[in-house]
Amino acid sequence: MTTYTDKGPKPEAGRFLTFDHVTFWVGNAKQAASNYCTRMGFEPFMYKGLETGCRDVASHAVRQDKIIFVFQSMLEPDKPAEMGRHLIRHGDGVKDVAFQVEDLEAIIKKAKSRGGIIVKDIWEESDDNGTIRMAVIQTYGDTTHTLIDRANYKGEFLPGFVRVPNKDPLTKILPKVGLMHIDHIVGNQPDLEMNGAVDWYEKNLQFHRFWSVDDKQLSTEFSALRSIVVTNYEETIKMPINEPAPGKRKSQIQEYVDYYGGAGVQHIAMRTNDIIKTISNLRERGQQFLEIPDTYYKNLRENLKNSKVKVVEDLDVLQRLHILIDYDDNGYLLQIFTKNMQDRPTVFLEVIQRNNHQGFGAGNFKSLFEAIETDQAERGNL
Repeated sequence: MTTYTDKGPKPEAGRFLTFDHVTFWVGNAKQAASNYCTRMGFEPFMYKGLETGCRDVASHAVRQDKIIFVFQSMLEPDKPAEMGRHLIRHGDGVKDVAFQVEDLEAIIKKAKSRGGIIVKDIWEESDDNGTIRMAVIQTYGDTTHTLIDRANYKGEFLPGFVRVPNKDPLTKILPKVGLMHIDHIVGNQPDLEMNGAVDWYEKNLQFHRFWSVDDKQLSTEFSALRSIVVTNYEETIKMPINEPAPGKRKSQIQEYVDYYGGAGVQHIAMRTNDIIKTISNLRERGQQFLEIPDTYYKNLRENLKNSKVKVVEDLDVLQRLHILIDYDDNGYLLQIFTKNMQDRPTVFLEVIQRNNHQGFGAGNFKSLFEAIETDQAERGNL
C-alpha cells in the first residue's frame, strides 16, 4: 500500500471544491428515486419533467444532508438517442459525477490545452436565484464530469428544477439514516486501463495520486485488483480507480466491466458519524448488505490485541451488523457495502465512518472480495 505525499504544483487557477451531485441514467427514474428514499433514507428534493416544460427527460433529484442523487429517464421512445444507447449497453448506472468548482474558465482552458474532450463547453443557466455556469468533460468509459460554478447562484440546486414537497408518508415513519456527504466515488476500468484513467485526471484536472494498492497486496484465492486513488489539490474529492488483475477466476472488477459494458462508476461511498445507528436503521428499512463470515471477526479480535488503536465501538454489534474495520497505528475506519442496487451486478453503495484514518479499507479488501465472491458464485459468475 502506498500513500503519496507529493501533491505536485498548486494549480495556478481554477479550484475543485467538492462533489456537487451524481446523475444516474435509469429505466424508470421515478421508481429508482423512490427506492433510494425508502431503502437508503433519501428524501424527495427536486423534479424536472413534462410538468415543468422538459419534454424529453424526467429528472427526480433526492437528497440526504449534502448528498444529491439525480435519477433521469427518457420520456420519448427514441430520444434522447444517447440515453437509449446508454441504457441498453450499461443498464441503470452513473452517467455523470458533478464537481463544484471555482474559476470554471481556467479549468476548462487547461483541460482543452491538455487534449481533454469537452462534451459541452461552458454555458449559463439562470432563474430567479441567479446564474449558474457549467461545462461537461468526458472521463473514463461513457462517464462524464459536469463542472459547476455556483458563485452567482443562490438556488438550492439547478435552474429548471422545481422543489418537490415530501409527501411520502414512509419517509416520516422510517428511522433517519444520518448519511452526510460523499466520501469517494470508485471507477472500475478494464484490465490495464487503470493507469491511463489516472493519467487523465492528473493531466486534465490537475489531480494528484493520493493512495494505491496493487495485486500483490490485494488478492484472494481466486481474484485480485489494483487501485489508485486520485484527488484534487485540497484533497476534498477522492476518486479511486480500480482494475482487475489476473487470477484463477473472474474478479468482481471484471464481472462489473463485463456487465456494465466497459469502464464506469462501481460504487459511491457516503460518510456517517455513527455507522452503528446508520446501518441499524438502514437494515430496518430493508436495505441489504454483503454478509461477512464470522471468521473475519475472530481474526480481527486476535489482531486488535496487538494494535495500538482502540476501537471504541462494540465488536459484537459490528459483527452482528457485518461492519468491517480497517486500522493502522493512528486510527481506524468502519465500512460496509450494500448488495447491488439494480439487477445487473454493477453499481453498489458504501457507508463509511472514519476515525483518524484516511485509507480505503485495504485491510478489508480480502474479506470483502471473499464476501462478493460468495455472491458471484450464486450468480454463476465466479
